[in-house]
Amino acid sequence: MQRFVFLLLLLLGLPVHAAKVRLEAPEPVAGLIARYINLEDSAVPASPAGMLRRMQLEIPALLATEGYFSATVALNGATAPVTVVVTPGPRATITALSLKIEGMISQERRQAIERKWLLKVGAPFRQADWDAAKQEVLRELLAEDHAGANLTFSQAEVDAAGHSVTLRVEYQAGPRYRYGELRMDGLLRYRPELVERFNRSVRPGAIYRESDLLTLQTNLQNTPYFSSVLIDIDTSAPVAADGTVTAPVDIRLRERSPHRVSFGAGVSSNTGARVEANYRTADLFHRAWELSTGLRIEQLKQTAYADVFLPPTPDNYRDSFGALAEKSNIRGLTINRAAIGAARAQQRGQVDYRLGVNWQTEQKLPLDALRSDNKALTLNLGLTWRASGSRLDTGEGQSAQLQIGGGAKAVLSDQNFVRLHGRYQTLFNINRSNSMMLRAELGATLANSRQGIPQDFLFRAGGTNSVRGYAYQSLGVREGSATVGGRYLAVLSAEITHWLSGPWGIAAFVDAGDAADTRADFRFATGVGMGARWRSPAGPVAIDIGHGTRTGETHLHFSLAVPF
Repeated sequence: MQRFVFLLLLLLGLPVHAAKVRLEAPEPVAGLIARYINLEDSAVPASPAGMLRRMQLEIPALLATEGYFSATVALNGATAPVTVVVTPGPRATITALSLKIEGMISQERRQAIERKWLLKVGAPFRQADWDAAKQEVLRELLAEDHAGANLTFSQAEVDAAGHSVTLRVEYQAGPRYRYGELRMDGLLRYRPELVERFNRSVRPGAIYRESDLLTLQTNLQNTPYFSSVLIDIDTSAPVAADGTVTAPVDIRLRERSPHRVSFGAGVSSNTGARVEANYRTADLFHRAWELSTGLRIEQLKQTAYADVFLPPTPDNYRDSFGALAEKSNIRGLTINRAAIGAARAQQRGQVDYRLGVNWQTEQKLPLDALRSDNKALTLNLGLTWRASGSRLDTGEGQSAQLQIGGGAKAVLSDQNFVRLHGRYQTLFNINRSNSMMLRAELGATLANSRQGIPQDFLFRAGGTNSVRGYAYQSLGVREGSATVGGRYLAVLSAEITHWLSGPWGIAAFVDAGDAADTRADFRFATGVGMGARWRSPAGPVAIDIGHGTRTGETHLHFSLAVPF
């Protein structure tokens, strides 16, 4: 197109100017101008006087936002290439600040907010910093007590000749707010008591805090009951004689359809290809109970399940109960089992607590060995601790899990046993390009014999998230031609990842572990390998190739998300 215009101008006998403009300005002013002003728009064919007028309007206005109030612009050359010469002059600094906060605010809090003012005296003036400083004070006021706070006056008085700026800003904090009654709108299927069960922060009579409203909104939004949640307080409520406002809390809800059917397909390096169907309802028996039931068919395992989750109790416990039927055939061991159970869970800070009771019966058929039928009624306690910004976060984090459970012959079990299992994992950055993950897992089932104990309470190792380089659950106790669970487990893993540009990385790892029926039989099996890492929108994806030194076999492993 440019070549066509060039030829056309020649044919018409018109003067041709090269579409090239040079900029002469100190850094970082030059970068700012290049980023926001298109100098080429004035290049050709154009009057130098017209170009100068435009540059003298646009460039000083832009530089003023960075504190340069005496910038000058000149042009060198009447024909291409034209040089735009910018002299920014001295940068203005803040020489005085007047910050006033009126209203029912304590002197202590007023002084604390003033101390945190972002644009200090002596700092260079920037419009972005000025806007951010004003907004931060307003945010601090609105965050607690003062839901009606507002910015009433602001002025930045510039002395261009003296290269100085005087700031004046005033706020009206207004009265202090407390929560009043909760007013709910949009409830059709559910009762207001359901909302109250998820409310741990907004209590009538308590001091207003913006974070309380956000917590309640997040809690409700994360339930299966509501598709949208908006929460605010009524700032038009009257001021009481003591100068405070008791403001009703408006909760506007839109209910989600309670029924959902989903279908899925996938593949696992542990259990093979998978298809599944699931039905969920959030209003079982019209009691706001959540039911999740479905069928999952994998190459090595087939599962039918039904779980019911109740709304939280006033003490924030989550109760659930369910049933399961499962058949698996892994490493020559066929297991048919059925189980029913109930559990109570609670989250306290970074720790998840779970107490459950479970009864299961199992038919164990090892290849080339005798069949056995085992049953157990167990009481189990689980603790999970996480320290990470997100469970899908690819940054630093750590997690620890501890499980204690057991059964007794006196109470519907075939064997007396206590099962202990712990797992710890940490991921940390070595530097900007390299990170390391360390993992340790230990388990012990304390019993006279493994006989009579269901496989769920024994241990096998190998596969993804265990010892890579070995087939899934291939490390254990030999029984006939099958691999069955033993009473002891230990797994150690170290992995280092080098992150390339973008979301990709390459990893190298060493895993070691085994499962055995006695401590004397325990021998570490080592797996080494390399893999690729991808920070996907759904979480980190890992694809590994591991080599088992004990067997000489090589296996492909893949997984999604670091389990923090």
